Amino acid sequence: MAKKKEISVEQKLRALYDLQLIDSRIDEIRNVRGELPLEVEDLEDEVAGLNTRISNLVEDASNLETEINNKKQAIEDSNVLMKKYDEQQKNVRNNREFDSLSKEVEFQDLEIQLAEKRINEYKAKIAQKNEVIENTKEKLAKQDLHLSHKKAELDAILKETEKEEKLLGEKSEEFAKSLDDHLYAAYTRIRTKVKNGLAVVAIERGASGGSYFTIPPQVQLEIANRKKIIIDEHSGRILVDATLAEEEKLKMDKLFS
Repeated sequence: MAKKKEISVEQKLRALYDLQLIDSRIDEIRNVRGELPLEVEDLEDEVAGLNTRISNLVEDASNLETEINNKKQAIEDSNVLMKKYDEQQKNVRNNREFDSLSKEVEFQDLEIQLAEKRINEYKAKIAQKNEVIENTKEKLAKQDLHLSHKKAELDAILKETEKEEKLLGEKSEEFAKSLDDHLYAAYTRIRTKVKNGLAVVAIERGASGGSYFTIPPQVQLEIANRKKIIIDEHSGRILVDATLAEEEKLKMDKLFS
């Protein structure tokens, strides 16, 4: 692996601040998207869930229709048997045979009543499921429309920013490679811990950017000399002087434009 070219502390500070400006710009672009990608994902999951629910309900209703047809067939079969037993009763030789056939007729009659009861129950369940299906379809149509609007909104933002984000991502990698691994790891670690992802800040009115703690004059002088990398003891951020920050901002503004 090729050894990275040694650069001065000032060059490191400039590269760090440039990297911070680039990464902050990427953060801004992503903040514009905000929660939209997650909202779209949640809506997609919800729409998929509603579609699955409708499919399951339709299948349940279809199974109940099959059960109704089975019960109707059972009623027909019972009617055929009852007719058969009625005919047989006309030709019986004794009371015992007549009573036995009467019990068979009575049993088939009970089977018909039970089948009719089940048919009514299944019809009620189908009506209930159809009502739920209609309500779910209404909700699905509403969420589908909501999803298409959110997708269009996200697509518009992505279309507007993807080119810039890609360019900035490449530049971020380029500047990161100019730093030694230890320094880049420190930058990344600080960036994930601090507010707004600001790992490198300039001194503003005697304090580190975004902080109210005054930096001692001797430390401010050391920062301005750019001979070593200094970390703010209060915020944990890497500090650069205001002049260097302004110079790098002007340079990066040209890149961003």
